[in-house]
Amino acid sequence: MQLRPNHRTKLDDTDDTLFYSSPRFVTHVDEGFIQQLSDLYRDRLKPDTRIFDMMSSWVSHLPEEIKFAHVEGHGLNKEELARNPRLNHYFIQNLNENPKLPLPDADFDAVLNTVSVQYLQYPEAIFSEIYRILKPGGVAIISFSNRMFYQKAIQAWRDGSEASRVDLVKSYFESVPGFSPPEIIAQTSTAPSFLQWFGAGGGDPFYAAIAYRQ
Repeated sequence: MQLRPNHRTKLDDTDDTLFYSSPRFVTHVDEGFIQQLSDLYRDRLKPDTRIFDMMSSWVSHLPEEIKFAHVEGHGLNKEELARNPRLNHYFIQNLNENPKLPLPDADFDAVLNTVSVQYLQYPEAIFSEIYRILKPGGVAIISFSNRMFYQKAIQAWRDGSEASRVDLVKSYFESVPGFSPPEIIAQTSTAPSFLQWFGAGGGDPFYAAIAYRQ
């Protein structure tokens, strides 16, 4: 999908730094989602590697038993980032104002973005930066659900279905030559399987788009 100018608009178009000026020490998805995300990281991330946690907060959901060489954090709230025990270093930057990351080329083994991709107004520029900072063979993992700060999500995300949002994130990867075809993991209910067997729904849906720098 090619984003047009109206697709990038937000209901609240004030500076994002104002919206995120107060810390929110909450998790924005449920325990089922968090468990699936940590399991995915456990499967795809390797010890002693360099990780960039983009649009992070006070928790990164990285598996506790895996030790990384360096975890670089990024976000818009200093108090949240300062409380995150997994970050070795962090910086504050509004990516909708300046998509250029202050990070070296080919310096990270993995780039992570958790339930935040819906807020990017110029995702093509950001995904180009993700590609630039990844080492060859490095992985980008973009995870999301159906939760959002509605007034801060772009119109294409607000007005879309869960399926169209998956296609949207795929198109972000596909806009940058050199990424592998994105792999999609979709679990529409994160309720325990025995509850699903009895017809119980619930649980935040879990989606992840995964691609590698070729």
